[in-house]
Amino acid sequence: MTKRHIPVLYTAAGGVVTDAAGEQVLLLIRPSNDEVRLPKGHIKPGERPTEAALREVAEESGYTDLEIVTSLGQQLVAFPLGKKSIRRTEYYYLMRLRSRQQAERPEVDEQFFPIWVSWQEALENLTFEAERKWVRLAQGHLKQS
Repeated sequence: MTKRHIPVLYTAAGGVVTDAAGEQVLLLIRPSNDEVRLPKGHIKPGERPTEAALREVAEESGYTDLEIVTSLGQQLVAFPLGKKSIRRTEYYYLMRLRSRQQAERPEVDEQFFPIWVSWQEALENLTFEAERKWVRLAQGHLKQS
């Protein structure tokens, strides 16, 4: 008998966030899953990907004074998760932090600990290759501009 997975489809948006000088990248440490991630999350009904990306970065990191520099594109990510088969379309943006102003984060997002690292450290420490791809794209965009 083959194992059946329940399909789960959704969209998410997030960003590669740099400091104002473009020298450091924002990562989120998630100790409960032993992961280092880029900020991203679900797009709510009626919400544009850009709005979701800004909201998710603010919720997960506490940083609210952000601007979107450019779109980095989108990708489809598929993976099994327990009895589910996840298919997620992800939109990523290059973002710049205008100030280190932070707001209080919702309790649920206190599971993430924001840290600032160099581009190289970001590439070395991100848990998933798919997220390292976004960091390389963002870094390439900054070098061209």
